[in-house]
Amino acid sequence: MQSTSGRVEPAVEVTGLVKRYRTATAVAGATFVAAAGAVTAVLGPNGAGKTTTIECCEGLRRPDAGTVRVLGLDPRRDAAALRPRVGVMLQDGGLPGAARVCDVLRLAAALHARPHRPADLLAALGLEGVARTPVRRLSGGQRQRVSLAVALVGRPEVAFLDEPTAGLDPQARVGAWELVRRLRSDGVAVVLTTHLLDEAERLADHVVLMNGGRVVAAGSPLELTSGGGDTLSFDAAPGLDLAGLSAVLPAGVSAAEPRPGRYVVGCAPGAALDAGAVAAVTTWCAERGVLPAGLSLGRRSLEDVFHELAAGAS
Repeated sequence: MQSTSGRVEPAVEVTGLVKRYRTATAVAGATFVAAAGAVTAVLGPNGAGKTTTIECCEGLRRPDAGTVRVLGLDPRRDAAALRPRVGVMLQDGGLPGAARVCDVLRLAAALHARPHRPADLLAALGLEGVARTPVRRLSGGQRQRVSLAVALVGRPEVAFLDEPTAGLDPQARVGAWELVRRLRSDGVAVVLTTHLLDEAERLADHVVLMNGGRVVAAGSPLELTSGGGDTLSFDAAPGLDLAGLSAVLPAGVSAAEPRPGRYVVGCAPGAALDAGAVAAVTTWCAERGVLPAGLSLGRRSLEDVFHELAAGAS
């Protein structure tokens, strides 16, 4: 979206968003943008404020302070103008239980000026075999895919997807990922929430990490996972003596437990995680009878960053 000044406007722009529920503050000044032709993942632990933030973007809730703009418009004041341009997928899609899948999708398509062919979406999401099945007889994963199809059938310019692959089997999840990538290629701004951090790392161009109602970090997956050098990760029993492990590591290298039982040994910028550091970790573990499961060397993952930030903000 381009302004009269020639500047490319974000498809979604959240500035200083505050939302309170009586005495509790769910969102405390969140600010981020989502671009057209990009996938923006909004991540955070339960209670981080991400769902409330997205609901404000969808026009389902009124902010107490700050501004939200979708395609340059106010999601509540300009709801009628935005409705045909925005697709919304909710966890509980409110699908009519007695209606057949094909009829639900045809009805949704009839509400839009230039919809996708329902048959194409059914094929893309592997729903052809249940097209004539009543919604109430679908599995949870199948209902999830129908909700995704309904959100996308109108060719939206912005798509808000809440846990789009929850309950899907691996094959169906890959199909949903491919559909999201096609939306991005078509210039759609995709804003998704997910608890699957590997999914966010695969799909997202931009990641917004929330905790305690605030945006605690934002950037591309590469930007968020770089800057700390290589890491050595492994799983073991929770509560290992991190001070003792760090004491045997080279200067600039330290150990952390971002979540119980998950250990990450990393180095500060300018330091090196070399063979000596790896040997120090394995020797220390062997001396204590600790078997480091899933030992791997590489850049820290988005999951590692997520848990580090969550721990630091708690």
